[in-house]
Amino acid sequence: MMRGFLPIIIFIGLGIALAISLTKDPRRLEAALIDQPFPEFSLSSLDDPDAILTEQTVKGQISVVNVFGSWCVTCNVEHPILMDITKDESIRLVGLNWRDGREKARDWLDKRGDPYDVIVFDPDSELAIPLGVSGAPETFVTDETGRIRYKHSGAISFEDWEKTFLPLLKKLEAE
Repeated sequence: MMRGFLPIIIFIGLGIALAISLTKDPRRLEAALIDQPFPEFSLSSLDDPDAILTEQTVKGQISVVNVFGSWCVTCNVEHPILMDITKDESIRLVGLNWRDGREKARDWLDKRGDPYDVIVFDPDSELAIPLGVSGAPETFVTDETGRIRYKHSGAISFEDWEKTFLPLLKKLEAE
């Protein structure tokens, strides 16, 4: 008799699991690296293959690290917001060009504008994997010591910038 109810019980269990997963905002994924040092890396700059960038790139001042790619549709949506954000020259925006070709990425930025102070070129996910990047765009905030203080998955909206990023940046500046 219990065998007849087993498919119903499994179906109900899967339905409950699905319902719970749909209540979570995928843009607010918890990052295992929060309050951890930015991962060590040694990668070239997008603009100069001979210029090697390391984790020191995000140390010494508060940085906003944005993962993007020319292939990323959502990055097209987010890009005008990044251009607007960096009109405030006190914001240090570090780009992480992920899974891209150097020329494609440069052409993409030449057409849309380049909001980044420096761009790390990561075609083979050498930095993206240790950062736990699951898709683009993703954005991290690091403090002056290079510790990751926040991770945002998905495109940044003006509302996200005003309500989450700016208060965090002001808090980090005050520390």
